Amino acid sequence: MSDGVKVIAKNKRARHDYHVVDSVEAGIVLKGTEVKSARLGKVQLVDGFAKIQGGELYLHGVHISPYEQGNRFNVEPRRTRKLLMHRVEIARLERQVMEKGMALIPLSVYLKRGRVKVEIGVCRGKKTYDKRETIRRRDAERDAERALRSRTRGDD
Repeated sequence: MSDGVKVIAKNKRARHDYHVVDSVEAGIVLKGTEVKSARLGKVQLVDGFAKIQGGELYLHGVHISPYEQGNRFNVEPRRTRKLLMHRVEIARLERQVMEKGMALIPLSVYLKRGRVKVEIGVCRGKKTYDKRETIRRRDAERDAERALRSRTRGDD
């Protein structure tokens, strides 16, 4: 990502456990010290998911560590946070999620023009054999890359 975008946290586990069908950007409602903590990269997305409740989008299970100098202004690290999107976009997401086996998973958190944004993926769960196939394909690509590199070095 470019254009003044600084990635704060990535959910590597999401791409391992899910097929990402679609992804969208959403703003996130944070309280004062949470923004400072997020800027320092103290965000964990591993157990996070998004849910549509009453026509609004909420982020659950994301851990933003308390800011060390925040004292009494710190809030609970795993609280539910509201995500900001247009009503039409939320309705489109809701239609996609109604399909069998679809979930809204946070893929990354980043700063864009000074604002904290969340990339939400519309994901379908992978089966165990899909995960093995992904690992097998990645290993094959890595081996091919190594072989290609060693050939080019040998030609010098």
